[in-house]
Amino acid sequence: MSELLCVTNRSLCADRFDERVRKIAEAGVKAVILREKDLPEAAYAALAREILAVCAESGTMCVLHTHSRVSAALGCGAVHLPLPVLRRMTETERSSFDILGASCHSAEDAREAESLGCTYLVAGHIFATDCKRGIPPRGTDFLRVVCGAVSLPVYAIGGVTPETFPSVLACGAAGACVMSGLMRCGDPRAYVRAFTGEGKP
Repeated sequence: MSELLCVTNRSLCADRFDERVRKIAEAGVKAVILREKDLPEAAYAALAREILAVCAESGTMCVLHTHSRVSAALGCGAVHLPLPVLRRMTETERSSFDILGASCHSAEDAREAESLGCTYLVAGHIFATDCKRGIPPRGTDFLRVVCGAVSLPVYAIGGVTPETFPSVLACGAAGACVMSGLMRCGDPRAYVRAFTGEGKP
């Protein structure tokens, strides 16, 4: 099992989205975070039900994104939230999830998310990425500060590749989130192995 989290973006897939997720899950990622932020709640719920089943086939954790009500309704104990959404939740709502993640953009964000009961954090964006085109990356110094500010596992996001992954781990990160690379690569299994030095994408 790698320390990679796949963050989905179905618009980047040339193949069928469910089949792409199946290949990624079978490749040995730690979890699939079903992002798909453009979908309204009902459409997201329908997709989430399908992707939860796909991930279950390989025993891969599926983390739903933003839609905590959908996660609760589908019996999914894992949700990833933007910090503003996390702040609005009650303690009872937050504690109902076994896995609770949040996106952080500063050490202060990270400490707040930890105090609100998060079990892991995502920090970024670390390197230049098309997803944040025109916005300067925060860099590895930022990542090192965030990792040192909390006791939770921190996953780097933004432009992380097999080549930059070692520098992410050197900052104290538990691993990394990858979107474009996993959504677009020809062979997800080989791509995941490239992060651990077992092969090249």
